[in-house]
Amino acid sequence: MIRYLPFGLEEALALVHERIAPLASETIGLHNCVDRVVSEDLYSKVDSPSVDASLKDGYAVISGDVETATYDRSVRLKLTGCVAAGGEEKLEVLPGSTVQVLTGAKIPSFAEAVVSEEFTRIDGNEIIFHNFAEPGRNVLPKGSDVACGKMIVKKGSLLSPGMVGMLAAAGFSEIPCFRMPKVAILATGDEVVAPGMPLPEGKLYASNITTLGSWCHRYGMDAGLHFVKDDAEKMRDAIYTIIKDADALITSGGAWTGDRDLVARSLEALGWEQMFHRIRIGPGKAVGFGLLKDKAVFILPGGPPSNLMGFLQIALPGLLKLAGRKNLGLPVATVRLGSELTGKHSDWTQFIFGTLERKSDLPVFHPLKDKSRLRSMAEAQAVISIPEGQTVIPVNAFTPAQLLE
Repeated sequence: MIRYLPFGLEEALALVHERIAPLASETIGLHNCVDRVVSEDLYSKVDSPSVDASLKDGYAVISGDVETATYDRSVRLKLTGCVAAGGEEKLEVLPGSTVQVLTGAKIPSFAEAVVSEEFTRIDGNEIIFHNFAEPGRNVLPKGSDVACGKMIVKKGSLLSPGMVGMLAAAGFSEIPCFRMPKVAILATGDEVVAPGMPLPEGKLYASNITTLGSWCHRYGMDAGLHFVKDDAEKMRDAIYTIIKDADALITSGGAWTGDRDLVARSLEALGWEQMFHRIRIGPGKAVGFGLLKDKAVFILPGGPPSNLMGFLQIALPGLLKLAGRKNLGLPVATVRLGSELTGKHSDWTQFIFGTLERKSDLPVFHPLKDKSRLRSMAEAQAVISIPEGQTVIPVNAFTPAQLLE
């Protein structure tokens, strides 16, 4: 599907979301699954705690035995045993008696509550109680953290450390998660040199794909960096070879329509299905998206601001969809503008890099105007868009900002 009038941002994103599906599921160890997306509903395998357990170091009692206990009218109960967390003693509390329980210990049979040790005193083989405990006091009921058979994590959930801990309590040691995408990033151009190699005159180091690879790594994706010269045959061969072992391909440079902009022509020769190539955003209008061998391919322009913006607004959401995520973009927060922002065209979405000044109410966004493109991108903490149909956002306006930190 080729459209000659460029899509707007929302139309382009809708196509990316429509044509990309999460990757297949894999099973990974519990300790490695933070920030991964669960690929099926998960139900607890056990009760946690597995018994009614004590929340305090204290004494298990029948509530009626201590209902009148105060500092002025203390109550004495006979001590008949002690149980610690994990202990297998089968103790019971009968009227007139008590059992010492440590935090996490199983509540003895017939006991109704636990009196914290701070309200007690030992006197030989008796315990003197200075406080009452109604039924259930200081008792953590069986299955109150997670109950056997109860759904504890929904499919599509992004696992936090706390959720991982809950899954451990629920009896899991391995978790089914959507596979993380392997991303191949291809730098094109005779002028591009891999970092660490000698730099001939007139050449430049491949900062673009290094930046893109770093963004992929931030989200836990494996990113392989590749290079190819401005040669049609070599470019076709490179694309054909590297996409075999990747789930998605990102090309950097050669994205426009000049004689040496060979990426789209190489992909066309390989039989890709183009969804779009050029959308109404700035910077980044030359971004493209399509499928080659049912794998997502993103074309990014070579200019650093356009390259990064095309990645953040189009490629990153697509990669996150492959990883099974529901939130398919950068985190967003409301900020206040420190100065007026103006766009160039009312029918385009204009993006502006900026820094954030932390205030007591809301962060204040200041646009970056440094003449160095790379320095501005490196210092940027947020991005604000002037949406289609708008050319000005006034100073002090409250507006959403995409966060880069």
